Amino acid sequence: MFRTRVGEQTELALMEHRHALELFTLIDSNRAHLRPWMNWVDQRRTLGDVANYVALGLKQFALSQGIYMGIWHEGKLGGMINCAPIDWPNKSTAIEYWLGAPYQGKGIVTASCRAVIDYAFGTVGLNRLTIRVAAENRRSRVIPERLGFTFEGLARDGEWLHDHFVDHAIYSLLRRDKRP
Repeated sequence: MFRTRVGEQTELALMEHRHALELFTLIDSNRAHLRPWMNWVDQRRTLGDVANYVALGLKQFALSQGIYMGIWHEGKLGGMINCAPIDWPNKSTAIEYWLGAPYQGKGIVTASCRAVIDYAFGTVGLNRLTIRVAAENRRSRVIPERLGFTFEGLARDGEWLHDHFVDHAIYSLLRRDKRP
């Protein structure tokens, strides 16, 4: 299974069935923190919901359609980073990420994204990566900007978020682009 170190205290690893309870506990304890930006929070209310999500991620990995990784920091699950879906004809994918509140502000997502970028361009052989974030989510927008992604524009009303639409800021990085 996929596993890689990201610095001395952080590791990315494929989410497996055995991680479902730990993932559910992390989501459940961070609902108020995640809900303003994540539309899936209300869809993962039970351990069964999370177990089904993990199973879907494993199926997509087995079919080479995506990879769903946990971010472990100091041995504890702190969040997730995903590359899905993989668009093989166009050699592209989207990166998505989130962290529990106690793990933010430590450079964990930036380092995790760097590792995923290297993996996607190197091992997987992709050419284009995108990151879409709610336009008003400044903490999340800083990540692609810091990593040298190009801002492509706004997708107006790009996502229905619980009870309203939010614009999405769209960023891309190509294999040939220079990275900081």
